[in-house]
Amino acid sequence: MLKARLTSKGQITVPAALRRRFDLQPGDEMYFQVEPDGEVKVRTSKRRSLTDLYGSLPATRPFPGTAEIRREVARRVAERILQKDQGTT
Repeated sequence: MLKARLTSKGQITVPAALRRRFDLQPGDEMYFQVEPDGEVKVRTSKRRSLTDLYGSLPATRPFPGTAEIRREVARRVAERILQKDQGTT
């Protein structure tokens, strides 16, 4: 059985053996479920990055390619610069 001590701020340190076993990292979440008999169950949820979500939604339009996107960005930046020069921001 593993043990943790509650601090005066109401915090506990998850024992290293549990952090390794469940690959817990800073930012991961822990959920506590109290059963009717008083038993407490703990569940974990991994923090996900945006790259983990890549491809989880269907594309709504075809990808025009990196070169085309760069041309479009350059065109819009140039338009903004021209607008600022003309004072029509």
